[in-house]
Amino acid sequence: MRNNRIASLACGLFLLVVFAASGLRAQTAAPSSSFQSAYAADADRLSGKFVGLANSMTGKYDWKPGQGVRSVGEVFNLIVMENGMLTRVITGAAAPSGPKPEPITDPAKLQAALKSSYADLQKAISGLSDSDLSASVKLFGRDMTKQNAIMILLSDQHEHLGQSIAYARMNGVVPPWSK
Repeated sequence: MRNNRIASLACGLFLLVVFAASGLRAQTAAPSSSFQSAYAADADRLSGKFVGLANSMTGKYDWKPGQGVRSVGEVFNLIVMENGMLTRVITGAAAPSGPKPEPITDPAKLQAALKSSYADLQKAISGLSDSDLSASVKLFGRDMTKQNAIMILLSDQHEHLGQSIAYARMNGVVPPWSK
């Protein structure tokens, strides 16, 4: 019995040393990705989740939890608009001229627009050099860097993702990645 106890303690101590050593290696390793690749990857994750929710919520785009609150479809259209705006801000492209485009109501077209807007945004973010990140831009009438603009809008989209998840659950829809 005493030998079993000693063997168990030795095994536990060995595992503790192995896990501690692997944790130290992870902490001292150089970062494996740049800001641009990290945020492009975040945009890719957001794309998958928003497109998945848009697909799952087909038929419920007009639903809203109350008066004066965006509907499901309005949130998805807002994301498409924000992605276009952010892409233009960080690439220096001109805003489209003419009247404001009509909201997309067709589910297939809205899902395609979400996917396309995120692909454009990922390409724009990935194309930035490190020095581009500190370039000054205007977003919502405020001066900021391109890096700050990316961080602000993607953070905002995470809030809208939470809103969209709540909308889905209120409609009995389980987000596709939660199944």
